[in-house]
Amino acid sequence: MLTGKTILLGVTGGIAAYKSASLASLLVKAGAEVRVIMTENAKNFITPITFETLTGHKCITDTFDRNFEFSVEHVSLAQKADAIMIAPATANVIAKLAHGLADDMLTTTVLASKAPKIIAPAMNTGMYENPVTQDNLALLQKYGMEVVTPASGRLACGDVGAGKMPEPETLIEYIYKVCAYKKDMTGMKVLVTAGPTQEALDPVRYLTNHSSGKMGYNIAKICMLRGAEVTLVSGKTALTAPMFVHTIPVTSAKDMFDAVTSHAPEMDLIIKAAAVADYRPSHIADEKVKKSDAELAIPLERTDDILKYLGEHKRPGQFLCGFSMETENMLENSQKKLQKKNLDMIVANNLKVAGAGFETDTNIVTFITPDTVTELPIMGKDQVAFRLIDKILELKTF
Repeated sequence: MLTGKTILLGVTGGIAAYKSASLASLLVKAGAEVRVIMTENAKNFITPITFETLTGHKCITDTFDRNFEFSVEHVSLAQKADAIMIAPATANVIAKLAHGLADDMLTTTVLASKAPKIIAPAMNTGMYENPVTQDNLALLQKYGMEVVTPASGRLACGDVGAGKMPEPETLIEYIYKVCAYKKDMTGMKVLVTAGPTQEALDPVRYLTNHSSGKMGYNIAKICMLRGAEVTLVSGKTALTAPMFVHTIPVTSAKDMFDAVTSHAPEMDLIIKAAAVADYRPSHIADEKVKKSDAELAIPLERTDDILKYLGEHKRPGQFLCGFSMETENMLENSQKKLQKKNLDMIVANNLKVAGAGFETDTNIVTFITPDTVTELPIMGKDQVAFRLIDKILELKTF
């Protein structure tokens, strides 16, 4: 995801510096060229050779190092970086950055760079909550830097509270957000639905389906990474909601209908990837239905058709994309659905084809519009999501 990108990782003198090694490793695995600058105090917690081994590049620690590769090294690094992350960022370095002090290699490079800057504070709770530190963080945000909210918990000093540096898996998401993809969806509002719905039978049982939510979650994340403001309406899944996405959890088809229809009018693009129940029990028992020797029949009633409602109330300029899961006559059935529900596009797949459908990490889909049919080979659901957005942007100028 970061192939061809240069990430400048600043490491300052805090106990959380050991986590920065894992972050550097994750960045390299994501394809990035990682350059590390350490402050003098950071070397008290972790050695430069650790980062050199992980990144394959010399770890810079001295502004006046004579063994430089570039003519003016801090300027060269500043110009080359696609993103800068300082993790951990101590109160001292935060204060320097907030007031434009540049007395070492890290602060001079940050001051010289126009790349997006992400600051991950890590310090004692008292230091973090001190009004001076909070004012300095507010200044950094005023100057366009993104400040990562520290985690709370037991700190190395023994205190319990805010001040822990988030895990590397969290920090790398901030880097993905700023530079993974071209921001060709900036200014767009996107609504995505994902996952199954659950229709209660009694306080214990419910009717549902096999949807994992993976397709919808990937679509929401790709839209966010490409600059869109994303709202994800999700049924219950085992997935972690994508960061930087407004997620609305729902349970039943009625819950999803209410959430989607209340947000739909303001959206530029709506992608309905959820597997919504077509029927629900017409009566929900107040107590657990006891088993007996007799056969059990469950009367069902239709749920609200969310996609049909959206098609009927689609405002001018709004793009509506649905999904069609079929087991037979996929193309014919999907084309009928496209026309009947007034969709701009439908993504069809056949559950019986290996590598497609529910609970897999891959999918085999066909993009159908009123004028075209585009078949894609088997690929990861993240790749399908990316190709889907490419196709939508090709069809519609927002």
